[in-house]
Amino acid sequence: MTSSSSTDAFSSFLQRSFPTVAPSKPSDIDSSQLSTKLYPDTKYSDAEKTEIDQWLTTSSRLEASPSADTKTIELLQTLNNHLSTRTTLLGSKPSVADLALYARIAPTVSKWTPEERTGEHGYHHIVRHLDFVQNSSLFGPKVREDKQVKIDLDDVRFIHKPLDPKEEKERKKKEKAAATAAAAANGAEGENPLVVGGQGRGQGGGGSGRSKKEKTKDQAETMNDTIKATNTGESSTPPQQQQQPKREKKEKQPKPQKQPTKTDPPLSPSLIDLRVGHILKAINHPNADSLYVSTIACGDPEGTDNTSLHENQVIRTVCSGLNGLIPLSEMQDRKVIVVCNLKPVTMRGIKSAAMVLAASPRISEGEEDNHKGPVELVNPPENAEVGERVWFEGWESEPEGVLNPKKKVWENCQVGFTTTQALEVAFDRRAVELLNGLGEGKEGVGKLVTKGGGVCTVKNLKGAVVR
Repeated sequence: MTSSSSTDAFSSFLQRSFPTVAPSKPSDIDSSQLSTKLYPDTKYSDAEKTEIDQWLTTSSRLEASPSADTKTIELLQTLNNHLSTRTTLLGSKPSVADLALYARIAPTVSKWTPEERTGEHGYHHIVRHLDFVQNSSLFGPKVREDKQVKIDLDDVRFIHKPLDPKEEKERKKKEKAAATAAAAANGAEGENPLVVGGQGRGQGGGGSGRSKKEKTKDQAETMNDTIKATNTGESSTPPQQQQQPKREKKEKQPKPQKQPTKTDPPLSPSLIDLRVGHILKAINHPNADSLYVSTIACGDPEGTDNTSLHENQVIRTVCSGLNGLIPLSEMQDRKVIVVCNLKPVTMRGIKSAAMVLAASPRISEGEEDNHKGPVELVNPPENAEVGERVWFEGWESEPEGVLNPKKKVWENCQVGFTTTQALEVAFDRRAVELLNGLGEGKEGVGKLVTKGGGVCTVKNLKGAVVR
């Protein structure tokens, strides 16, 4: 396809979607002016205007080149990597470049196989970006449903492990240390070896022309001589080195006194960060039949550890062992209660950054837990906001940042999580042995509530275990 037809396709797309501002001729398209007209509330720097022009050129090349062409594959890989950390081509700002990319490559992406879309080496982020452009009110294109890129949320062939900034930093640090050590080792090969019997490289030993095996043998003999001299009381060090005076030992400076460590807060269910979460979507875990992988908004600010962006929302990826216990359809677009300060764990290759609260029947003493259910998700009050904190009555205080697994706060407190005869989720301190003698005035059962007094509930299970 020629560059001219590429521009015509984009121009036709603009005429259909934005007839009042789209230029009548393809040659009249001015990227800077058009972006400003389409998105008047968005300001673009000179650098961003230049970047828009660059992406317009890239999208034109992608449309004009065969999909199997080596340069096209490199462009797709570059584009996919770029979008892996951005919502739009400019980061978060919409622009005419996003529309051009959609208009020019959507027909090609529609023909991609599931492996090309979401396989291990597929272009996940390009597909996600096109889906965002065609459905988001941020861009506002008018695309007929039969012309849209069809997205099957249940057919995800491979889920990449989210990049952990701390792990990436540690990886780069180790690579740098390894490179430094390698450089030092290479430099050491050009230095003079240890002096043995007055001979060294360039002296009577003829070190410059000797093999590595011979050098290694000399070093081994040197070590043997040293050990022998130590055992016999003799010295293998030349006299001129023996006569050197010993350095005076410096007096050891007193070590500074350690600051007193912070006292751990007393055990309390309020240390657990319980929040209202919104499951945006859930899919089957690609590597585990018993797990779901959910995308949940928990009210975190952008940049929070172990979060990412999904459709312009800050989200956490959460793995839950509810597959086979709760239908996948009930895990879509609903509010739940989420534990947000457990230490993230990797479950079959996917890092899980929170836990969804659910209730199940209490097992009688001596009875085996076969994990067959029934299981019910904990429901927040209808008017609860996403990210709103919930707590047990009588146990109101600030939660920990991240619970220390060694302290077992969750394990010790969770045994008191239950449901009442009125199907309300509650905390019974009497079930927690470590709280005996603590928490005066908190003898009863405290309901799980929001700031406005709304109570969290379950559908049918009474006297259940909540975890």
